[in-house]
Amino acid sequence: MWSTTAVMAAAGALICLVVALRPGPPADAGAATTVAPVNGTEAAPTTTPTTSSATPARASHTPTTPASPPTPTRNPTTGTAAGTTTAAPKPSPTVRSRTTGRAAPRTGRIQPHTPYKGVATAYKAADGNGACLFGPSDDLMVAAMNTTDYESSRACGAYVRVRASNGASITVRITNECPLPCAPGQLDLSEQAFAKLADLKVGRLPVTWSLLSPGTLGPLSIRYKTGSNPHWCGIQVIDHRNPVDRLEVRTAQGWRQLPRTEYNYFLATDGSGCGSSIRITDIYGERLTVDGIALRPDVAQPTRVQFAPR
Repeated sequence: MWSTTAVMAAAGALICLVVALRPGPPADAGAATTVAPVNGTEAAPTTTPTTSSATPARASHTPTTPASPPTPTRNPTTGTAAGTTTAAPKPSPTVRSRTTGRAAPRTGRIQPHTPYKGVATAYKAADGNGACLFGPSDDLMVAAMNTTDYESSRACGAYVRVRASNGASITVRITNECPLPCAPGQLDLSEQAFAKLADLKVGRLPVTWSLLSPGTLGPLSIRYKTGSNPHWCGIQVIDHRNPVDRLEVRTAQGWRQLPRTEYNYFLATDGSGCGSSIRITDIYGERLTVDGIALRPDVAQPTRVQFAPR
């Protein structure tokens, strides 16, 4: 009996000794170790902390996500996105005009502020075009000047106030030439203009007339003659308030005066100055300069200037 009890006690003591010598758990039961290979070798274990909560802890700094660029709005007219840079269209030639001083007045046969006596006759003016080659007129208050006073187209575009002995008067623009037998001082009026002075049956009507500088008039225009090119060109002034005395073009050597033809164009037969700046002077000496007129044949190109009323 005693021996059995002794054996059981010895077995119990042995079991307690085994339990006491068993290794314990790691100090931090909440830590896990991971091993990541670096360059094909095994790295030392690193400890990644975890939390006991199911929701991950929020970091102390939250990176700011860069804002997305604003969606460009589209221009409903051009279809291009606003705020984007597009190549600007090439500007069309810009006409720049300015008054550039005065020159010495040079009048021809027709003197300003001077009355002339003559006779008025009538002709069928059709659309109002004539030897001055202005083209059709907006109205038919036009006239043909006798060859002597026409003076190789110098009278072209002049406004003339015509008065009849009966007291009636009319303003006409010179657009044509009246050849012989038209005498000096004679005006051949359109039938529409003559009818405002007297009955067409009168035929010949004594009149006095003088230059007029109308107050209401738009800017003048420039036109290159059909066939003009960099080697030859003809230039015409249209809708000028006062008669044109001369026209010059800018060349490499300076301003060059062009000769005037009987058909009211100024010619550069060698092309010098064709397509360059133009300077126009009226019979009163006022000088206008126009830049940016393209060498476009048979196109009336408006400027921004006009001679002053006198």
